This record gives sequence, C-alpha cells and structure tokens, in this order.
Amino acid sequence: MTRYTEDSKERVRDAVDMVDLVGTRTELRRAGANRYEGLCPFHEERTPSFGIDPAQKLFYCFGCSEGGDAFKFVQLTEGLDFKGALEHLADRYGVHLEPVEEEPAVAEQRRARERLLELLERTAAFYVRYLWDSAEAAPAREYLASRGLDEAVLREFRVGYAPSAYDTLLHAVRRGGFSNREVFDAGLAVRSKGQGMLYDRFRRRIMFPLCDLRGRVLGFGARALGADQKPKYLNSADNAVYHKGRHLFGADIARAAAAKGGSVIVAEGYTDVIAMHQAGLRNTVGLMGTAMTDEQVGELARLAPRVQLALDADGAGQEAMLRAARVAAGRRLELRVVPLPVGTDPADLVAVEGARAMQRLVDTSVPFVRFRVERELSAGDLATAEGKDAVIAALGPVFAQIPPSALREELIALVADRTNLSPAMVGSWLARGAERQRGSSPLSSAPRAGSMDRATPAAAPRSLDASARAERDFLVQCIASPTLGAVELAGLDVETTFTDELMRRAALHLRDHLEAPTDGLEGNDPLSSVMAELAVRAARDRGSATAFGGARIGLELAAVQREKAAARAEGRPLAPIIARERELREEWNRTAAQELDANQPAT
Repeated sequence: MTRYTEDSKERVRDAVDMVDLVGTRTELRRAGANRYEGLCPFHEERTPSFGIDPAQKLFYCFGCSEGGDAFKFVQLTEGLDFKGALEHLADRYGVHLEPVEEEPAVAEQRRARERLLELLERTAAFYVRYLWDSAEAAPAREYLASRGLDEAVLREFRVGYAPSAYDTLLHAVRRGGFSNREVFDAGLAVRSKGQGMLYDRFRRRIMFPLCDLRGRVLGFGARALGADQKPKYLNSADNAVYHKGRHLFGADIARAAAAKGGSVIVAEGYTDVIAMHQAGLRNTVGLMGTAMTDEQVGELARLAPRVQLALDADGAGQEAMLRAARVAAGRRLELRVVPLPVGTDPADLVAVEGARAMQRLVDTSVPFVRFRVERELSAGDLATAEGKDAVIAALGPVFAQIPPSALREELIALVADRTNLSPAMVGSWLARGAERQRGSSPLSSAPRAGSMDRATPAAAPRSLDASARAERDFLVQCIASPTLGAVELAGLDVETTFTDELMRRAALHLRDHLEAPTDGLEGNDPLSSVMAELAVRAARDRGSATAFGGARIGLELAAVQREKAAARAEGRPLAPIIARERELREEWNRTAAQELDANQPAT
C-alpha cells in the first residue's frame, strides 16, 4: 500500500478551504471573526450547534461531540479511511502526493498497478462511447430504456457496451500505448486454448464498471444481450487489481448519501441499484450476486451503521438475507428488511409503480428479527401441535438475540396469534429456548459500527464536573490568547492542577502546540476531538486579557474548592481556605464585570 510523505499531508492540510469543504454538507453562516456555524451533518437538529474554525481547519458539534480536522470530516462524511481521505482532499484541492521512498521492486509493482488502473479507466470510457455512439449498441440502449433507466443516470454509473467483434477493444487500447500483457493482466482479454491467441473477454454485452470507494475502475460486470449467450452475467476474473466479493456495486456513488443518512440500502443487480438511484434513493449499493461476503459486510460497515436489505422477494433473495445476517453477526450492524412484493425486484417496482412506491417500502423496512419470525411462521406447519413445537423451537435462537423490549413483546404476540396459543405460554417457551442460546453473536444489534478503517463517530457528549469545566474554559482561553496562554501553561504544575485526564493531556499537548492544537495527533485519538472542541470554542469566544484572567481565576477557584472538601473530610481547619475562596470569588466577580463592560456596545 502506498504511503505518503509527511510533507504531502501538510500541503494537503494547508490547501483545504474548510468553509468550502464543510459547506458541501451543511449551510454555514459567519458567527464571528474566526467561526462559522450551521446545522450538524452528523445528527438531526433544528438549532445550529455545529461550528468550524476556518483558520485552524477544525470542526466541532456541541450537540453530539463529533469533532476533528479536515481529514476526520472527510472520513466521516465519505466513509473513507485516513489514506482515502488524504487522497480525496488531494484530488479536490489539486495537491500532488509524494510517496515515501520505496524499494525498487515495490515501486515497480505500484507503477504496474497504476498502469492497470489507467487502462481500466480508459476501457470504461471506451465502452461508454460505444454504448451511446454506435449503431451496434442500439439493442442495448433499447433494453436499458425498457428497464426505465434514463441516460443521465446510466452515464453517471458509466454503463457501457462491449462490441461483438473479438478484437475491437484490443486494437483500441494498443493504440493508447498499452501492451498485450497489460490488457491480459487487467482481465480485459483471454487466450484461446489452441494457439494462445489473445481476444476480448467481453463481447456483445452491457458493461457495468465495478469500482472501489474512490471511484477507480477495478473490473467489470457484463450482462449478455442475446438469449444465445452464456453465461447471462460475466464478471472480471480475479487479477492484480480486482478481487471478487470485496466490493459493492455503486458504493463510490452512494457513500456520501449513506454517511449523511446513517443508512445504506442493499439490492442485488446492477439495474436495481441504478433504478433506485434514479428514484432518489442515493444510498443504494449492489451485491453483484446473492452471496454476501465478509469483505462486503466490512464495506457496508464503513458506509453506514444501518443496512436495509432490498433483495428480491423470492427464495434466493430470502436465503441471501439469511446469509447476510450470518456474515454480519457480531459486526454491530442494524439489519432491516425492505418488504418487496413477491415476484418483483426494485428496478421493476420503480419502473411500474414509480419512485414514491419504492420510497414507501424503504420507509416501512422491518427489523431483521421480524423478518426471521415471519419467515419461520410462514414456512412452518401451524395446523398441528408438532408443527407449532417445531416453529417455536426454531424461533428460540432468534429470540435469544432480542433484549427485553416492546419489539420482543410485539413479536411474542405475533407468534401467539399465528399459533393460536396464549402469549404467556409462548413467551415462556421462547425464553427457555433463548436461555439455551445465550452467548451467541447477535444478528441485529445497536447501530454505530466501529471500524478500524473508518473514523468512528463520537460517543454521547461527556458530562464534565465543575473542576473539569473550569479546566476546559481555561484551555479555551489559552488558545484564544496564545501569548498569555503560553506563559501560563509553562509555569503550571499540570499534573496537580488538572483533575480530568483528557484535560490534563490537552494541557500538556498545548504547551508545545498552542498555535496548531491538533498537530501531532492521530485521528482516532480521543484528544483529537477534545482539541477540536477547544479550538472551536476559542473561535467563538473573543480572546482578551480580561477573559483570560477570569478563566485563570476559575481554575484556581476550582482547586481551592477541592482543597476545602478534602480539609472538611480530614477535619483540618477551614478558615484560611474559606478566606482564600472568598478572595477569589470577589476577584472573579470584578473580572466578569470588566468583561461585561468591555462587551457593551458603544453609545
């Protein structure tokens, strides 16, 4: 994997326009000299609690505690790891990334891979031109139109057509300077069994580019146009850049909507995904088949914490949902099922009933456990006592994964109603079956999937006690007035003055990074979010000697109050401590009054 120099990272950071970047996700308005605010893109809210410091290039939300730098923002909104976010921002702001010096063999391997990726990009463009410009592709255009797909969305997905002649693509890419070996290594050509002659792998087929999260073409899925062609669907073979089952169709296009909405819809076929996007469901991706792999589940976890399965309502589609749940077990993904009518797929539904009908079905998706329960009830023999026993036994593992909740009681009532048994009896039997299943991995659990590759959304805001709030307010003023802050921090005994562990770490870090608070921090370090909060608060507050003095007094006052509590507990004299506390309060009140006077408008 390519690594980039630290200088490259800093040049990208310097090039980022934070207002421009964040403004693509939420409407911002100026709220001070060094602050913009808007509605948080990471949680629902009506009153803005989200702010950015454009100078420091940091963001923070006071509602959900999400915060960080430009790289973290892209990781969260685009579903990328740090390297992907770095490359995304470099592309956006025109910064050339310099790789770390590599061993000759590694450098050669990287260059070869880059050549294959360039070849695949050119091939995708060739297929697109052939679809829309050639007479031969007229039946392909007619077929796509019959599925209700518009040219605009087909072009967005770079859908193309591979001509029927055995060497049309070969000649085209050779003219572009690519060798036979590169064409073969990219999976675009195969050799005949006899003389080993090279010929195009894809012919007379509608072509769907298979891309990574950055939109780079790695391979192709190809649908046969004629009934005489076998197989109906043909994918690129595994090679140096494409590995079957690692990616999701359309994830590069869907990732922004999925990250923003916290949900990703999964369909089966290429045209299903494209039809859903055309219908406005822009967070839809495709499995490229019915079997979900571990790698695809990992990809889904990076996109969003909630997965809505919109798979065909036939036996194969239902089995695919069960496999998906088994693979997703323990991933902390919230699985839901979109109730498609039997005998339909998403593309058919959108074409016949329209976008609103599909949106309504997505809005009425049900928890995966409900789907499991209803499936067992539908498949079981509910006419006999033995059949009912078998259904309840099969449902034991399902109910083992449902904590006490309204959903659990609702499903028990459903089983009781369908089996014509009392809810109390059904609940008792299912509880015994659930007890035997304790310890198994959940198929459906709370949202918010953690991932080593993706920036993990922040937890709920921390509750700070009075001392920690005073420590935070002091550090905010140190950033707002860095000259005063540097002197004060240098003379403080941080270990004894700061009681909150994160605030103590923040104070030690700021001694050396007061001008750039997030420098030297990893994106997944909790201190990174704390620094973003402090910087955004500092941008919101006007730095002044009076405000700094007040915060410094507040820090000392908190220490005196802790000392008073300890003295009372130990039976030591309180009078001198109370006297000092009174002095500090009077000084703090004078400082607060001076700050209030300074902020009064001139008359």
